[in-house]
Amino acid sequence: MTSPPTLSKAEPDNPQEPGPGLQAGLKNRHLSMIAIGGVIGAGLFVGSSSGIATAGPGILLSYFLVGTLVVLVMRMLGEMSAANPTSGSFSAHADRALGPWAGFTIGWLYWFFWVVVLAVEATAGAKILESWIPAVPQWGWALIVMVVLTATNLVSVGSYGEFEFWFAGIKVVAIGAFIVIGGLAVFGVLPGADTDKAGLGNLTDHGGFLPNGAGAILTGVLLVVFSFMGSEIATLAAGESENPQRAVTKSTNSVIWRIAVFYLGSIFVVVTLLPWNDPSIKEEGSYVAALDSLGIAHAGQIMNFIVLTSVLSCLNSGLYTASRMAFSLGQRGDAPKSFARTTSRGVPLAAILSSVVFGFVAVFFNYAYPDSVFLFLVNSSGAVALFVWLVICFSQLRMRKIIQAESPEKLVVKMWLYPYLTWATAGLIVFVLGYMLTDTEGESSGRTTVLLSLAVAGAVLAVSLLKDKVRKGRSADVTAP
Repeated sequence: MTSPPTLSKAEPDNPQEPGPGLQAGLKNRHLSMIAIGGVIGAGLFVGSSSGIATAGPGILLSYFLVGTLVVLVMRMLGEMSAANPTSGSFSAHADRALGPWAGFTIGWLYWFFWVVVLAVEATAGAKILESWIPAVPQWGWALIVMVVLTATNLVSVGSYGEFEFWFAGIKVVAIGAFIVIGGLAVFGVLPGADTDKAGLGNLTDHGGFLPNGAGAILTGVLLVVFSFMGSEIATLAAGESENPQRAVTKSTNSVIWRIAVFYLGSIFVVVTLLPWNDPSIKEEGSYVAALDSLGIAHAGQIMNFIVLTSVLSCLNSGLYTASRMAFSLGQRGDAPKSFARTTSRGVPLAAILSSVVFGFVAVFFNYAYPDSVFLFLVNSSGAVALFVWLVICFSQLRMRKIIQAESPEKLVVKMWLYPYLTWATAGLIVFVLGYMLTDTEGESSGRTTVLLSLAVAGAVLAVSLLKDKVRKGRSADVTAP
């Protein structure tokens, strides 16, 4: 395994050689907000309405199950990352614990996931901006937001951190305000609000807590699981912070309350402000409908602004995350060496630009071939989150023994009930993947997503094994007399 990225501020001796490595340009406040904002994706605002329509108030159990899964996975990742903070995070850990094939495969799959997300989020943001300023076409807005955030990432890691600090801050304040206002309305103490529909009775009065049966909880899991992707970004960013071990430990320990407040808290407010089957939830979106039900003026535009902020945050973090994963792959010889070169500011220029180029290509496919090529890209990257979490489980099972043997003092974060809870978490992830195979409805069904994602994972794994075979063949030729 390669050593962690060098954190230095020295200038490179030769501009043609690799630069000084990644720099410690992220401050503690940046890391704190990145950790908080990482669990609040645009999917929470946009996708929750489908989950509510499917499971009713029982969607709370779906969010609880997935939230618990994420807490456990983040605890495992925190254990490994606190012992060895690195920009490659789980990919670098898998490389050492399971073998180069695992680090290569999961690293490239994760990179692929985020460059597709760039296109999805750029298009979502462009739709909102076009509705405000129709003089600029939608593709023009997509281009503008991609260029601006690319420039931000190219300046320095500090500029990325500063942008993300404010983007995430707006999301956190918005959800916090939503929970407070909605909570007051639910208990009938919000002055001047129309609270006729609000009340705890909405949890059971319209067909019961599980109006569509207990099976809808698992269907709800499939709808909400991917909105949690991004929780692991803090462990990648920690490698460029002033105190990586402290940053990882803090973000790992705080993930429980972050999920409890932002996901469970806000969804609880939505399903108590309105009956779960209110048509406005599906027509306007769950959060907009909840605000509208209170008679709050311009609720739609307020939520559009918050969703736009979440989209820009996701774009910003997606580009950062994809580029740092590419940088780590370059360091380990699993990507072109140019990906591991940095500028004098510690920015992996080639890794960023390569990620952006593929992001632009995906945006083009979204406009030119939305129902064929782009649909394939989205479906084939859809199960990557679950693959990543599964690899984290198996890596932690092995890495715990390695850390205990080599540097037991580095186990400052420990997975609970090791190894039993790790195995249980892995089993739950496999169960979710298996359940997805039973979902056959629509072009983006669970079965389609899993099968296409497995096909892409198989292709990447084949490349990894072929690469390893070629490398061993060259080594044999060199050592041969």
